Amino acid sequence: MFEQHRDTLDRALSAIADRGYWSAYPESPSPRVYGEGSAERGKEAFESYLGKPFPVDQPGTGAWIGAEHSPYGIDLGVTYPEPSVDALVAAAKEALPAWRDAGPEVRALTCVEIVSRINQRSFELACAVQHTTGQAFVMAFQAGGPHAQDRALEAVAYGYAAMTSSADRARWEKPGKGDPLVMEKRFTVVPRGIGLVIGCNTFPTWNAYPGLFASLVTGNPVIVKPHPGAILPLAITVQTAREVLAEAGFDPALVQLAVEEGRGLASTLATHPDVRIVDFTGSTEYGDWLEGNARQALVHTEKAGVNTVVVDSTDSFRGMLGNLAFSLSLYSGQMCTSPQNILVPAGGIETDEGHKSFDEVAAGLAAAVGKLLGDDARAVELTGAIVNQGVLSRLEAAPSLGQVVLESRSIKHPAFPDAVVRTPAIVRVEASADDVYGHEHFGPISFVIPTASTSESLDVLRRTVSARGALTAAVYSTSPRVLEQAERAALDAGVNLSCNLTAGVFVNQSAAFSDYHGSGANPAATASLTDPGYVAGRFHVVQSRRHA
Repeated sequence: MFEQHRDTLDRALSAIADRGYWSAYPESPSPRVYGEGSAERGKEAFESYLGKPFPVDQPGTGAWIGAEHSPYGIDLGVTYPEPSVDALVAAAKEALPAWRDAGPEVRALTCVEIVSRINQRSFELACAVQHTTGQAFVMAFQAGGPHAQDRALEAVAYGYAAMTSSADRARWEKPGKGDPLVMEKRFTVVPRGIGLVIGCNTFPTWNAYPGLFASLVTGNPVIVKPHPGAILPLAITVQTAREVLAEAGFDPALVQLAVEEGRGLASTLATHPDVRIVDFTGSTEYGDWLEGNARQALVHTEKAGVNTVVVDSTDSFRGMLGNLAFSLSLYSGQMCTSPQNILVPAGGIETDEGHKSFDEVAAGLAAAVGKLLGDDARAVELTGAIVNQGVLSRLEAAPSLGQVVLESRSIKHPAFPDAVVRTPAIVRVEASADDVYGHEHFGPISFVIPTASTSESLDVLRRTVSARGALTAAVYSTSPRVLEQAERAALDAGVNLSCNLTAGVFVNQSAAFSDYHGSGANPAATASLTDPGYVAGRFHVVQSRRHA
């Protein structure tokens, strides 16, 4: 189990240092990559869970719960053991010592085996992600499968690198007048304690895996608390982890599932005195609550943000509009990285097609979205379905916020007649309407905002991101001076910046081992996925010494 993964771990360690392109798990769902019949077997495995108790053996109250409903109109009917908080915590504490004593290398190689086994279930996970989040299948396969697995491996690599950055043993000799003082010293990585991962509805694996594996590799047992609407992908993950841990000779209670139908369990677990690490993705309101109340724990949160695009000029007008249209449409804007505020000088911009007025830029963007989503059958493979009623309610209220540039429309899904599918809405609001665009409107809603100049656009970016946070920012300009000013504004606001994206890279996508997701330098996130700071607080080093 261990030896076969040394090369993967070594390559991951090189990748986090080099920051170039590398992926351990192919993103193509082609049978040539994953084997003939793999897609069919994955679908069959997914369907075998529907309407039944999920096969996971762990402590509980004896009751079975679950109320997942697919955005594509299917009641999943999967039930899960209702957890007993005290039993989960007790089991995790009992499992910790042997996992701590195994050491960094064994833990890291075991984690890589877990990720490898998860990769083998990518089609099964894709179906589970699709029908709990509303993502289209290909996106569910890629983002919920290989891309999430790469992020998991990245966290393992960072954890292992941090734990092994210095020697675990040393012979200490201090010269003296007579014989030197000689001591043998031993340094042991000691986990912080039980970790809690609170999952989100839209990207249950992609957002949960970094925290799960960063805690596990550094010696901490982990309790996984999925969002009530997206349990199955993380249940499959926990099931896989427990199987590998048992085969490796460890207590499977190192990873446990904590399911709820309503609310309250996350808060109970997060404030439990034995829970020492909390990883959360979701609303700003609850993230702030965790940061203020889970005081016994190291808390990492990813919350809402106001992702901003500054348009100054472009040498590819069509390329810019096409790139932005794709970013606005992908998964119906239900991504924490999707652009929301598009700032354009009121006097217009210079392009390769000549001067374009503000209205022409706004109309061009609306036309690009309309063209991209013009064919309903193709459109649904890009937009997916609306994940929950909250997104739909915000979308329906969007026209009241300003002047509608592009109206959202309903699409009939050819395969799922009960799916709720909506195209993006684009609304013009004035630069003075900070109360509108100054906070996140999660979903397929974006604003085009006329500003007095590009300088004012950069000031708006700096101000809104510093106050409300953002996970992404973008700029379009043919001026080196403006690009430099945009980079300075991004540094001031602490947000990752993309410049002049017109081809096959989009602002709302990030690549493991190279791109950082979030920065920890603005209110949208307290940490970055993944950097050394994300793993460092999950363990301590305790020494023992004796005379040689």
